[in-house]
Amino acid sequence: MDYDVLIIGAGPAGYVAAIRAGQVGLKTAIVEKRYIGGMCLNWGCIPTKAILESAKNLKKLRNISEFGIDGVDADAVVFNWSKVKSRSKRITRKLTAGVNFLLKKNGIEVIDGTAKIGADNTVLVGDKRITAKQIIIATGSKPKPMSDAFSNAPVVEMENLFEREDFPENIVVTGNHISSVEMAQFFRLIDKNVTLVANSDYFLHGLDTFLIDHVTKKMASDKIELITNAYPEKYADGELIFDGKKVKCDLIVNCNSRKAIIPESEISLQLTERGFIKTDDNFQTNINGVYAIGDAGGKSFLAHMASAQGIHVINAIKGIKAHFDYSTYPINMYTTPEIAQIGMTEQKIKEEGYDYKISEFPLSANGKALIENNTEGFIRLLSDKRYGQVLGVQIVAENATDMIAEAGAYLKVEATVYDVANTIHAHPTVSEIFFEAGFEAMDKAIHK
Repeated sequence: MDYDVLIIGAGPAGYVAAIRAGQVGLKTAIVEKRYIGGMCLNWGCIPTKAILESAKNLKKLRNISEFGIDGVDADAVVFNWSKVKSRSKRITRKLTAGVNFLLKKNGIEVIDGTAKIGADNTVLVGDKRITAKQIIIATGSKPKPMSDAFSNAPVVEMENLFEREDFPENIVVTGNHISSVEMAQFFRLIDKNVTLVANSDYFLHGLDTFLIDHVTKKMASDKIELITNAYPEKYADGELIFDGKKVKCDLIVNCNSRKAIIPESEISLQLTERGFIKTDDNFQTNINGVYAIGDAGGKSFLAHMASAQGIHVINAIKGIKAHFDYSTYPINMYTTPEIAQIGMTEQKIKEEGYDYKISEFPLSANGKALIENNTEGFIRLLSDKRYGQVLGVQIVAENATDMIAEAGAYLKVEATVYDVANTIHAHPTVSEIFFEAGFEAMDKAIHK
């Protein structure tokens, strides 16, 4: 065999698996037909959060006088898309260089080209036939295209967003998921008229309904029109038309559901009903020695989950038995304020039959939040009444996505509200909301 492990796709699933394989002494190669880092690093997670951060800073500058800083003309502050794009690309280049360095450091051979899976542990790249004991498919996914009825419409995919020179006034974002809300808010922050069309009643499926209600109200206050369970019929004369309703539309940003990118194959990979590669608990396909991780497997569409799957697969290949824990992964929304959730939702807790308690603490009572002028938000701690075990945590706050990992640690060790309450947090920090929520669960919140 040429390699112990051959990985197809160098996104956050593939390159993390490759690095871990190299670390544990497996001779490894990774095949990538486009860019190291995949969708996440080149068009998704990193670039979109970079432009969102620029848009958030635009809002902060326009309100800088609230901090006692004069001389900034709010009307003169403008969003320079060209410079924002350049900054985003600089960040991507730096991170891509870092991934390339790490692959080289760990002895991973990077092969440029398109991979085709052959029989008997082989992969074809161009005219080269490569053999490997284990093959890992990490080819990712792509957005489902708009229907043929929109062939004449000005549609842009996330991959092409950064090729645009500017944006028109009336923008429609399509999609049911977190990325669609993030993009809708981005365009609103830069003063565009925004409509979010969710073509399903599964809007933000997976989030607690309490958070979904919060998002809905927040969009309304931000003057983002939300239309749910809507199926656009056609585009004509600068308008999106559906269900007898017309919405002004100069540009459609497609954030619709995604479908797997499945490599050409001489073997018969089983697929799920949704068209993703079917795998077992260790992400092995129906073909022994062939695995599928990340978006291609359809079990999660989050980069951090893809990376965790990559590590899990290499551990499985090395004979390290472990259960992949789906109960403690964070769901993050990089809006303003940010939204983060981990553990069970209230709806799931009810289904499981727990006698539970919800403890809330508002940011408006937190000193650091007041200092930063970021008082919009709260923490919700969901716990079992009998034993006090933490079941789930939800945070709405600036930097909520950074703080949620603390809650993950509590869930991992099956901590109780008493543990949370008695964990000393530095003052002043926004993270103090954790111990306040812990004490609130015992009806003893200090600052409430």
